[in-house]
Amino acid sequence: MQIVVLGAGYVGLVSAACFAEFGHKVVCIDQDAGRVARLQKADIPIFEPGLDALVVKNSANGTLRFATDLSSAMAGADAVFIAVGTPARRGDGYADLTYVHNAARDIAKNLSRYTVIVTKSTVPVGTGRVIAEIVRTTNPEAEFDVCSNPEFLREGSAINDFMRPDRVVIGCESDRAATVMRELYRPLYLIETPMVVTSLESAELIKYAANAFLATKITFINEIADLCEKVGADVQVVAKGMGLDGRIGRKFLHAGPGYGGSCFPKDTLALIRTGQDGGAPLRLVEATEDINKKRKKNMAERVIAACGGSVSGKTIAILGVTFKPNTDDMRDSVSLDVVPMLQAQGAKIQAYDPEGMKEAATLMKDVRWCKNSYEAMQDADAVVILTEWNEFRALDIAQMKAALKTPVMVDLRNIYRPEDMRAAGFSYTSIGRK
Repeated sequence: MQIVVLGAGYVGLVSAACFAEFGHKVVCIDQDAGRVARLQKADIPIFEPGLDALVVKNSANGTLRFATDLSSAMAGADAVFIAVGTPARRGDGYADLTYVHNAARDIAKNLSRYTVIVTKSTVPVGTGRVIAEIVRTTNPEAEFDVCSNPEFLREGSAINDFMRPDRVVIGCESDRAATVMRELYRPLYLIETPMVVTSLESAELIKYAANAFLATKITFINEIADLCEKVGADVQVVAKGMGLDGRIGRKFLHAGPGYGGSCFPKDTLALIRTGQDGGAPLRLVEATEDINKKRKKNMAERVIAACGGSVSGKTIAILGVTFKPNTDDMRDSVSLDVVPMLQAQGAKIQAYDPEGMKEAATLMKDVRWCKNSYEAMQDADAVVILTEWNEFRALDIAQMKAALKTPVMVDLRNIYRPEDMRAAGFSYTSIGRK
């Protein structure tokens, strides 16, 4: 089948590459000519394991191409995916649908045959019907259906999530559109992927509800971790005992500094606003968002406490600045709260991240960016682990101690065993463990 994907950002680029891998002919459109030029040279502007190989392979065999001209790409298209950004609107937290609405108008102007218009972007309930109205108003003669096909891609494992998903959600109102969507995902039938075919509103809400639930689960175990510290329990053991219950499950029960990234923060806010506007306020999600915001700020206080109550004039080594490993994404990373707060208290920062330093350097000032973990720790008064990159999991403890001015570690990801670090002479602080 022939597919057009509007938006060469994270979701659009991954979706385009994976649909091309399925054997469909895909054109990925972006208004940023510089970005398109890079992609045409197989220069991938984001870090996602395995994505570069897919782009190179499918660009070479002709199933994937990149362009700025929507009109020529739309000729013969069976489906066009809207995969543009929906950032949280400044000031009120509502999802900003400017790019989605503009995409709908552009699509409408170029419709010449029956086409399924698919929202891949995360959008509030009711957006599909607004898109349909925009298209009808812009092009009254257009023959189309609107579908909602939310993405469930985790940064760092997006290729596998697309190729072997837990489920595919399709919201549509016609058998014709459902047939097109099933054909697009036909390669997944071989692995018996569940297909949830439902209404536009239900599909749109599924994405928000899923993300809000996971954000709540993370926040719950973080609060349990705080309780563990007060009563002498171990949050990792508590989480294991909880997770073995099939009704709960082990995933997202890892205590840490709070959630971040491109999805959870903005999606919880957008869902909160939807609930308020619909007269069904989501108190649990509201509490989750508030607790998480405060938690990230509290992490800097933990570092200060571990340093004897003051970081003034001290050098702090930061390991990991991205919101999670295997990505270069800095959006809503805990480092964006912790680093400025430490600097405001007089700390000097030396930092290292395997992939995120280029982007981080545009967001954080007066940071010394280092070539590796040990350089970041050299002559530092303490080391803080903010992101659990694999290369931080087995650092040489003796070498770490030799590099640091004082052997102080604040492990906000619970990578190391407290007994090992203390036996090595470290003053060690972690989350929810004694």
